[in-house]
Amino acid sequence: MPHPSDKIASLIGSRICHDLISPVGAVANGLELLELSGLPKSPEFSLVAESAGHASARIQYFRLAFGDAEPGQVVSGHAVAEILGAVYEAGRVVIDWQARGDFARPDIKAVLLALMCVEQALVAGGRIVVARDGPRWHIRAEADRLSPDPALWDLLRGAPGPEAIPPAAVQFLLLPHVLGERNARIDFQATHFNVEIRF
Repeated sequence: MPHPSDKIASLIGSRICHDLISPVGAVANGLELLELSGLPKSPEFSLVAESAGHASARIQYFRLAFGDAEPGQVVSGHAVAEILGAVYEAGRVVIDWQARGDFARPDIKAVLLALMCVEQALVAGGRIVVARDGPRWHIRAEADRLSPDPALWDLLRGAPGPEAIPPAAVQFLLLPHVLGERNARIDFQATHFNVEIRF
């Protein structure tokens, strides 16, 4: 029986992330061994170490957001918060992860896609709050200036959208499919004063 295209896409995401995490991890381990051997920590060494750590965190992030997610799999909210902290550590966006506990991996996949959606409105940086109220997730962008792209946000309503979707906006195509598989209702606001996704 043929697999649906979104399932194939998630398997491709898992495969790419799986194959990349090993060599990136090997670089980080090699740097740690060099440091333990007494090699002085030069600016160049620190730059490579920081880059390897950031790459590892981003691959883990992408694996959760774009990889395959089976209902029986569970992800620690604390682990997700740590990954997000490493990804956004030196950027203009601050993540305030308020959800506590362990969660089904499909939930986390949807949350991270929604997080990417609200991040699109933070053109000059800001804060993203991820919270859970009972069974419902709330992902909100906060900043002095919000600039959501209406053409992209219309995709969450099922509108056709622009002919060419940039790769950086693929989350707007994926989120409705991921939530549709769970029969979850998506509510959102995207204005210059409020950008929030709830499901």
